[in-house]
Amino acid sequence: MTDNEMSWVEHLSEVRKRLIWIILGFVVSMALGLFLAQPVIEHLKNDPAAINISWHVFGISDALRIYMQVSFTVALLFTLPLILYHAWAFVSPGLLATERRAIALYIPFAFLLFLLGIGFGYYGLFPMIITFMTGFTTAVGAEETFGMTQYFQFMFNLILPIALIFELPIVILFLTTLRLITPIFLVKFRKYAIFISVVIAAMISPPDFVSHTLTAIPIILLYELSIWLSKVVYHRQQMRDRLAAAEEEEEFATIITDDE
Repeated sequence: MTDNEMSWVEHLSEVRKRLIWIILGFVVSMALGLFLAQPVIEHLKNDPAAINISWHVFGISDALRIYMQVSFTVALLFTLPLILYHAWAFVSPGLLATERRAIALYIPFAFLLFLLGIGFGYYGLFPMIITFMTGFTTAVGAEETFGMTQYFQFMFNLILPIALIFELPIVILFLTTLRLITPIFLVKFRKYAIFISVVIAAMISPPDFVSHTLTAIPIILLYELSIWLSKVVYHRQQMRDRLAAAEEEEEFATIITDDE
């Protein structure tokens, strides 16, 4: 077996070990989520956005499904730092010291952005969409009857994708630090990114123009923020490259002078 093949085997073995740690962490977090599901559900039911809702279930497994949805969200929240750490630990041996330090700093910010995405989705976007949609119910003179499964499923289907989309700036910073993308590429890709943002918004929000717009705008703004952050990192990389090139030229000139 060649050295290259050994290298691939070692990489695959390391990936397997890290995946096992992540899966174990998720299982433990899922158990914790089941323990926390009841107080979390009570908090969500007593939230001002849902305080006037009469809750109903339409199937025997609905309550269990809600518990599992809440548990999964809690598990994802607690497992995210572990996922980010193992991703950093896997790629860090092939990075420069400055790149390792920079990417290590991204981990807490990635977790904070995920929390910010959940907060924005739940306290900002979700109430606006609920208010807009229930306004039509009032306008037609109908009485609302909410199924708990449908309500929570709609909420999680909206909030979780928004929370993951809030990771976009960190992903762009990560790829820029690794020199896999540049702000020039991101600017050229902007029109496609706007189209993709609209498509994602249409997939995760109710089928109406207002909800699509309310969901698409923050996604587009996150992409614009990502371009700006990528430019900052890219310009710093260019400055370091120029300084390194100048030092190499100076060293080379010194060697030539000494030889003469």
